[in-house]
Amino acid sequence: MTRAVVLPAFGEPVRVREYPPPRPVPGGMVIAPTYGGICGTDLHLQRGHLPIPTPIVLGHEGLGLVHELGEGTGTDANGEPLAPGDPVMWASSIACGTCPACRLHREPTLCAHRRTYGVNRPVAEEPLSGAWAERIALHPGATVVKVPDQVDPVAAMAFACAGPTLVHALFERRPVRVGETVIVQGSGPVGLAAAALASLAGAARVVVLGGPAGRLDLAKAAGIGDAHVDLVGEPDPETALARARDLAGGAGADLVIECAGAPVAVAQGLTLPRRGGAYLVVGQYTDGGDTLVNPHQIVHRQLDVIGSWAFTGAHVVEYVRLLPALAARFDLASLVTAFPLADAERALRAVAAGTVLKAVLEVAA
Repeated sequence: MTRAVVLPAFGEPVRVREYPPPRPVPGGMVIAPTYGGICGTDLHLQRGHLPIPTPIVLGHEGLGLVHELGEGTGTDANGEPLAPGDPVMWASSIACGTCPACRLHREPTLCAHRRTYGVNRPVAEEPLSGAWAERIALHPGATVVKVPDQVDPVAAMAFACAGPTLVHALFERRPVRVGETVIVQGSGPVGLAAAALASLAGAARVVVLGGPAGRLDLAKAAGIGDAHVDLVGEPDPETALARARDLAGGAGADLVIECAGAPVAVAQGLTLPRRGGAYLVVGQYTDGGDTLVNPHQIVHRQLDVIGSWAFTGAHVVEYVRLLPALAARFDLASLVTAFPLADAERALRAVAAGTVLKAVLEVAA
């Protein structure tokens, strides 16, 4: 039998259950996850903030070893040969390829029929379709990519979901230009992925605006960000916002990237770019409600305001390609705290409390 972590229903603790081991279908494969990442989205799923079917095996981000290949499956997304035992990462979603977003608008992240591992593949249809399990069955059309041997799997998991999300945002929606100043709102995995990739892309200065202080200290120790401003610990938010603008050059940043996820951050963030700058909104993945926005900030500053949603398999491939450079420059493994598979509920509580920056489940088959 195969152990897996199941969300039985909204608002309930996750539980470990057992299922028969899966067999690979033609064109697919079975992976033995080594790590399953815990994302902020998983908290939203547990709390019922997104309309998903339950019960479900969670885990939309993971890294593991090829266990068994289905008929006709022999290479990864780059055309590299695959064999049992190869370390791989995979894209969480498979787009339909036929809806207007896929076929006409060239934006499969907006596919209306995306099937996502660990999110909308319920136990009733296919039990082992999440990374919080000893086995996950991947289907034809899944994007799978080999992880370079020199990359520490723990380091790769630091930004397993956040990394591809920011690759999409910074490659497709609004790139970081060489020599630009950048302010990142948020110091969780998404914010730190944004800061790391901005530096790698050639930003002259990256300011991380977030908190609490312990997260900013971890970012500093990992080498992520050139300056760090604690918004959470500052009694007057305007003081922290002014300091971030000053650190970005006085008039504000060329590019501000919102990765906080709180609606109020958007109202604050519109005051952070320089006139003629850009504001890239990435963190509002679930509907946290409304916030008051002063449209004068957009017009007076003549801002480009851009949204970015999720990622595709191509962005996972690009993230894995960048991993050697990211891991060489930043101490990514130091951001990760591992929990045994059986302690998934404790790990979720730690993420909710903010006592860990990036939690992963260590899977032992």
